[in-house]
Amino acid sequence: MTLQQLKYILMIAETGSITEAARRLYISQPSLSNALHDIEKTVKEPLFIRQRNGVILTQFGQQFIGYARSVCQQMELLEDTFINNQPEKVRFAVSTQHYTFTANAFVDMVKQFGEDRFEFILNETRTYQILEDVKNRFSDLGVLYISANNETVLRKEIAQRQLTFTPLFTTKPHVFLRRHHPLAHKKNITLDDLKPYARLNFLQGPYESEYYAEEILSTLPTDKIVRISDRASVVNLLIGLDGYTVSSGIMPSYLQGDALIAVPLAVKETITIGYIQLANQPLSTLATLYVNALKNYEHL
Repeated sequence: MTLQQLKYILMIAETGSITEAARRLYISQPSLSNALHDIEKTVKEPLFIRQRNGVILTQFGQQFIGYARSVCQQMELLEDTFINNQPEKVRFAVSTQHYTFTANAFVDMVKQFGEDRFEFILNETRTYQILEDVKNRFSDLGVLYISANNETVLRKEIAQRQLTFTPLFTTKPHVFLRRHHPLAHKKNITLDDLKPYARLNFLQGPYESEYYAEEILSTLPTDKIVRISDRASVVNLLIGLDGYTVSSGIMPSYLQGDALIAVPLAVKETITIGYIQLANQPLSTLATLYVNALKNYEHL
């Protein structure tokens, strides 16, 4: 097993496609498939499940990829320090649910970082993937919420991966609307008020359930629902369709201008937003900067 083969595996995992990975690596698809076959033969376990539209990691592959990434990062560090005479490149990654404030806190953290060489990653993704990213050491931190509806399942999933959840702040759910939406004038919005309008939910793929949903009360019956995969689409559909989504209510206004507003949802539930990390691992300097930046958005 060579370092080059490990880099091949990492690219396949990143792209979810042998064809796309081969294109980015500038090698033929048969060559990449042979390299994958050689590694799977060596470890005596399949790393990927082949599907019609690509590949996904097996459970064994998820464990393998975490170690492979660590090996490649250590080799890059060794080369930079002892061969290229470069200062250490600092790497920091966050996987998060689709919150505006987590992106803005990331910007704040990067601005505070004073070194010349770094690799920073902000990955807005599905809830299950956040858990996997932190477990597999792809991400240093994961940001998600816990509520009464999902707490039992999520805390079990967190513990099984040997992670810990640290609360940042607790808030009431809010309804995000366009500023001139018919409900925008209300001080509080009820679930009945929302019935005529399209609800926007983030896709969770195979893990579509109330336990992994990014929106509290997302499984309540509705006649109109649109599922999307990215935050930009949410903004466009909120404005274009008079749709709504339910989130934390924490939204730096200068990121969206005056286009959107957040109105409290008239329910008893609360949302606790926090971060996950590997158990028994202290926060790094960059992780501390990021967590402190997140805390600055608690009262927006």
